[in-house]
Amino acid sequence: MDRITEKTIREKFVSLKPVLDERSRRLWAATEAKSLGHGGISIVSRATGLSRTTIHQGIKNLLGSKSFPSESMKPKRIRLPGGGRKPITETDPTVLRNLERLVEPLTRGDPESPLRWTCKSVRQLAVALQKQGHGIERQKIAHLL
Repeated sequence: MDRITEKTIREKFVSLKPVLDERSRRLWAATEAKSLGHGGISIVSRATGLSRTTIHQGIKNLLGSKSFPSESMKPKRIRLPGGGRKPITETDPTVLRNLERLVEPLTRGDPESPLRWTCKSVRQLAVALQKQGHGIERQKIAHLL
């Protein structure tokens, strides 16, 4: 049942995403999560790729208003393109090269294939990169890999 729900939410999100701004996307995701009940935040997060924190913030926004915000209550300014946190590969350009150096000697599999295997866990890689002075966590390493 969860997979069907995720698929449905993903389809809705993909069709709405081009017309939603940051705030309305957050409110829509919060509404979907609330309608699903227990576990809704996780399901919507997996289906849309939005972080759980973003969905929680949307729920707080919904609870803060007595009714769904009308068009006149919308803030006039929406974050400009390029706003928000910059990617770690932009703020720390050496992190990807150093990660590659850590993984390369221990990789397995076909060198032509995009799929590679490594003997180190993302936690071990995070510790090694942190010792090199990079401010990176295991989730970001998993994303980069």
